[in-house]
Amino acid sequence: MKWWAGRRQPWFDATYWALDLETTGLDPRRDHILSVGMVPVRDGVIRWGERLYTLVRGAGEASEAGALGVHQILPGDTALAPDEHEVVRQVFQRLEGRVLLVHHAPVDLRFLKAAARRNRYRWPGPSVVDTVQLLYRLEQRMERLQPYPPSLPRGLDAAREHLGLPRHRSHHALADALATAELFLALRARLDATHLRQLL
Repeated sequence: MKWWAGRRQPWFDATYWALDLETTGLDPRRDHILSVGMVPVRDGVIRWGERLYTLVRGAGEASEAGALGVHQILPGDTALAPDEHEVVRQVFQRLEGRVLLVHHAPVDLRFLKAAARRNRYRWPGPSVVDTVQLLYRLEQRMERLQPYPPSLPRGLDAAREHLGLPRHRSHHALADALATAELFLALRARLDATHLRQLL
């Protein structure tokens, strides 16, 4: 299928993989992926039974101080986890021909592309839906409908609360992936998006 044909498909015909990474920091040149959570959205429904959650072996030794306080992942927790090469394979296998769904895409994309280079994988080049960008679009729509509407929060927790979604466990890759999938569905409905191209 041509890329432009895929963009014109109805939004619910695409499969989206909501993804979240927990990392030892924000710089993919020196920091590492600690864990990966992925949850698919297919036919407009979150498919929790097909979720993926994994720690990454080899990243634990870099996580002792700051990451421990944030993610609650101990260095020894990753000892029996698959290594980064295997985790990247599992992630990219799911993204092939699918849509990557993330909250604040630049961070996750930098880490995924750095991991692809380290492990000599071809970047699958998925279409990307960023819920932060959808929040911007919803804010712009509100500005057209009323003067000086309140700004929408950009953080995942705050945005969910603003839209009436329940609280969730933060800084856990799988919980944040599910939270992103739920936020996506709420934003899609408020934007009245009917086609994939309206979400990219």
